[in-house]
Amino acid sequence: MIILQIILFILIAPLLSGLITVIKNYLRMRKGQSILQPYYNLVKFFYKDEVISETASWIFRVAPFIVFSSALVASMLVPVFIFNRPILPVGDFIALVFIFTLGRFFLALAALDTGSSFGGMGSSREMFIASFVEPALCMVIFAISLQFGSTDITAFSGLHPITVSSVVAALALFLLVIAETSRIPIDNQETHLELTMVHEAMVLEYSGRSLALIELAAYLKQMIFFFLIAQLIFPIGLPLGNFVQVFLWSLWFIARIAVIAIAVAVVEVNLAKLRLFRVADFLGFAFVLGIIAVVCSILGA
Repeated sequence: MIILQIILFILIAPLLSGLITVIKNYLRMRKGQSILQPYYNLVKFFYKDEVISETASWIFRVAPFIVFSSALVASMLVPVFIFNRPILPVGDFIALVFIFTLGRFFLALAALDTGSSFGGMGSSREMFIASFVEPALCMVIFAISLQFGSTDITAFSGLHPITVSSVVAALALFLLVIAETSRIPIDNQETHLELTMVHEAMVLEYSGRSLALIELAAYLKQMIFFFLIAQLIFPIGLPLGNFVQVFLWSLWFIARIAVIAIAVAVVEVNLAKLRLFRVADFLGFAFVLGIIAVVCSILGA
């Protein structure tokens, strides 16, 4: 079942980015790319040769594999298509954060490794943003653990009551996901302007298969966070019954992830990119929401 979940993750995750792009183009009244464009990009990158800087060390070469491996391990911890704990006994929210941090750390090191000014700029900005994201994410974890009595992700992977605490925690997590997936108003995936790019600056030196692994890891990370948000505010349980019930469960499973994708697209279209030092205010608000979620959990709301 774990292998099946990983395969489904890899097959479905790029579709979310394609869906978000299509929705953004629709809202902007533009005729944009196909919803399958992320798949075309990945195939193109895998068939292209790599160009590696002469000053790059082994860190630059192994970083894409570490980033991709961390995303794969994270996909084993989240019970998206399976409803028991995927990996015993480490499948909890805190482990998920550390695994993603490992990928971020090596990607930042690789950006510095080539000596590019863009890479150094992107790494410093990424670490600056991460210093605000991780404390706020910890507050969300504390709120969830107080409500469900455990940091284990399977504690809220099934049906559960929707409380004020879970809604506020999901809202805080939504703001953090915008930063984690490099989207407006924190970052912009569609630009290579040196004054604004963060994540794109770190991967600017990559090409070919290495770039494909990094992009696929970003798709997996996005899908994992979307699932966590959806499970907090749109809980779903294991279907037990006939084919019709399983079919309706599958439709609802897909629809709730699509709702999160639509919300992300609407935010990107209606907001402008923030200045770097205003990002602290944005993520500070997410931290405050995390504190509110913790207080609501303590009060039993």
